[in-house]
Amino acid sequence: MKMKIAVSILISLLVINAGWVFAGGPEYKERLSGLIGEAVKNNPELKAFEEKIRVYRERPSQAESLDDPRLKLSIVNVPLDTFSFNQEPMTQKQMTIMQKFPFPGKLALKGAMAGQELEIVKKEYMEKKNDIVRQVKVVYNNLSFINKAIEITENNKALLKEFIKIAETKYAVGKGLQQDVLKSQVELSRMIDRLISLRQKKQTAIARLNTLLNRPVQMPFEDIGEIRQTGFNLTFEGLQQIAVENRPVLLGMRHLINRYRFAYKFAKKDFYPDFDVGIGYGQRDDTSAVERTDFVSAFVTINIPLWYKNKESRKVAEEKANIRKATEQYNSMKNNLFFQIKDILTELEENEQQIELFSTGIIPQSTMSLQSAIAGYKVNKVDFITLVNNQITLYNYEIDYYRFITDYENKLAELEAAIGKRLF
Repeated sequence: MKMKIAVSILISLLVINAGWVFAGGPEYKERLSGLIGEAVKNNPELKAFEEKIRVYRERPSQAESLDDPRLKLSIVNVPLDTFSFNQEPMTQKQMTIMQKFPFPGKLALKGAMAGQELEIVKKEYMEKKNDIVRQVKVVYNNLSFINKAIEITENNKALLKEFIKIAETKYAVGKGLQQDVLKSQVELSRMIDRLISLRQKKQTAIARLNTLLNRPVQMPFEDIGEIRQTGFNLTFEGLQQIAVENRPVLLGMRHLINRYRFAYKFAKKDFYPDFDVGIGYGQRDDTSAVERTDFVSAFVTINIPLWYKNKESRKVAEEKANIRKATEQYNSMKNNLFFQIKDILTELEENEQQIELFSTGIIPQSTMSLQSAIAGYKVNKVDFITLVNNQITLYNYEIDYYRFITDYENKLAELEAAIGKRLF
């Protein structure tokens, strides 16, 4: 009688445990979206990039501005014998103001280069933002998987405890073997060990998620929700196009190429001179007999690029090489990105097939196999070791199933970061 009750309890626990296939947290995406918004708002790395953008935003106007004018005060032609200001007619107290004017177009080009540098920093911010979003998704998905693994392990631990009771009952009445009891106890200890490991991983994941959100690392997450597979039907060609148009690192490289193009134009303008323009006023002291007229003077100074073969020409060649270098770096980056997208799609397809296989085939079949083993054990047609092995096999398949879903969702997060655009 006790045996029948124990077996009935086992079957009930197994039915409850088999409900995993249809479980799901409808608010999972909403919770995750809220955490992503919080991370984007509060993450210190992103705040640092925001300040960096503010720094670079101040540079274009500086680059386009003229140098400060210079003021020169001097005394000229003072006699050494008397140091008198009215003894000689050419003795003067002079004031001169000078301004440097770069060749027309140079300042505009310097401003354009600074503007491109600002755009590069903005794209660096977007790249970091996308990476933070990816990390939040991955950590949150992993945390959900760990919670589910703990739940499955706890359920299987309860099943093993019932197995132990049955084995001990049979052994007590001389119908079972001691090795059955020992086998089930060993498996129970392994389950407990896995729970210890899973709970440690959970604390690590929570600390990492809190770090991304700029929260205290010990702050708990009470309700994570249950991860579910996201539908996905974009083509490789479509993803390539999205990546070219949106991936910040590619856009940043295009701005870098433009920056080098402006630098090339600036280098060519260095063949032309800059101008120093000045105007001066010379004041002369009167004598008792003569009223002296003051002087005014003006001048223009230009630099002569006499050594252009060793300087200006070399600079032009340098900037042309920079353009070619950045262009090839862009092409290499784009090719590597397309490979990354293709690789992710391949892994997504593999995960999708595994999820389908486990959800419709392996796990239902393993559940039926375990139910059959329990029924067979009841009438002594199945040995205890087979029963335990079937239960452990089902446990491992359940864990693998949720790991496949988690890997799938993490690959989607990686894909979003790769193409530079939120899709889900």
